[in-house]
Amino acid sequence: MLSLSVLVPVYNEQHNVAPSLDRLHLLAQGAMLSQIQVVVVDDCSTDGTRQVLAAYADRMQRQPIPRIKWEFLRHERNQGKGAAIRTALERATCDVTAIHDADLEYHPKDLLRMLGIFETEHADAVFGSRFAGGEARRVLLFRHELGNRLLTFFTNLATNANFTDMETGYKAVRTDLLKSIPIVSNDFRMEPELAIKLAKREARIFEVPISYSGRTYREGKKINWRDGVRALGAIARFWISDEIYVEDEHGSQILGRLSRAPRFNAWLADTIDPYCGQRILEIGSGTGNLTRQLIPREQYVASDINPLYLNTLKGLLSERPYLNVTHTDVTKGETFPDLAGGFDTVICLNVIEHVEDDLEALRNIKRALGPGGRAVVLVPQDPKLMGSLDEVLGHKRRYTPETLAAVAKRAGFRVQDIVLFNRVGTPAWWLNGKLLKRRDFGLTQIMTLNLLTPIFRRIDAMLPFKALSLIAILETEELAERPAPAVAAAAAAAAAAAGE
Repeated sequence: MLSLSVLVPVYNEQHNVAPSLDRLHLLAQGAMLSQIQVVVVDDCSTDGTRQVLAAYADRMQRQPIPRIKWEFLRHERNQGKGAAIRTALERATCDVTAIHDADLEYHPKDLLRMLGIFETEHADAVFGSRFAGGEARRVLLFRHELGNRLLTFFTNLATNANFTDMETGYKAVRTDLLKSIPIVSNDFRMEPELAIKLAKREARIFEVPISYSGRTYREGKKINWRDGVRALGAIARFWISDEIYVEDEHGSQILGRLSRAPRFNAWLADTIDPYCGQRILEIGSGTGNLTRQLIPREQYVASDINPLYLNTLKGLLSERPYLNVTHTDVTKGETFPDLAGGFDTVICLNVIEHVEDDLEALRNIKRALGPGGRAVVLVPQDPKLMGSLDEVLGHKRRYTPETLAAVAKRAGFRVQDIVLFNRVGTPAWWLNGKLLKRRDFGLTQIMTLNLLTPIFRRIDAMLPFKALSLIAILETEELAERPAPAVAAAAAAAAAAAGE
């Protein structure tokens, strides 16, 4: 069963707000809902809305609705719909959060249908589409609909998604996901902002046809052509922006920005792929940038400790029977997934530098490997580069080839090789983290990195810098005498050429 938080932004709706809230009583009949929380925010209305809401709150105290908890808040100055939703969202405590306008244009019976998608399709977000064919739709305002479709079209261009109704007032999102997205728009621009940022977060978004009883401007409709122009500007702004995570202990915003360099991720995947087998455990998968490059395999387990990343990874499971997603903490052996015979490869990139006890982490990795298994471990190089970027990312240390080899041997591994990776990134890391003491990378830098990666791949080995990262190829004893797949392939090719 699900619990539901309903956010109700209100501004100058003295005639409609009480009937609109009455409609929410229908939610108590939903068999799938264990609890309903309704958070009403009066955005400093100047008509009689404040008095109507006070009377309604008093009535709900005297005549409570089973399973519905009410909260009534008020802004002391008018800030806009987006600001009212942010205020209400701070109070949201349930599994799913939905937005319900107070203008009687939407009906909560459609919310119940939308909520079913969260259970049947494991959705992250469900939009109620007014243009996908609901049960009933009032015929009104062609030019207004045309504007909505135009804004949806440009949103689709920006996201490569196929929304039919981006501006819909009925949006439901998993609460933890919604709270992790930085919504900055105060007004109606929050509609394209939320749609674009959900798409950039690779959320599993669904649409459900809903009925719609749009009202006229005489009846109090507030959005107008000026809001449409502002929305076009918002689409352009949030298309360019990559601020899609609130600041958290995992450094999600920085890691999210690094995902904007898919060519770099492909370079990294191509570097480690020759050392990977068919039964892989990836620790610290993030949102799956590397996972996408390395699948399909006979068996692939992607893992992380960040619940936001895990939910994104689960979106990859559809139609990939060889893929599994699980919570794995490299410092806790009991969280490692079991696989009969063990994994033949454990990939652990940019993880062990974050933990206090890297020795125990490597021992846990070794225990997960089967006979003849191999670990591929990437860490940052050179303690002299420790700076502000390491601090914000939570790095406990940076390594040298000697210190990395030493801790690997203490964990029971034999070091087959230590690959030097990404010399070109060292000057940028020194500039940002040591000299300028920045706490994130500029988006322009990341986009430039992605653009120039094909060149960097060709010249990296010739550059006179220390590599930014070290990739340790670690063997269990059973594999100690076996060459890496890439080495074996090269030897076979040489032998074949000699035979010719």
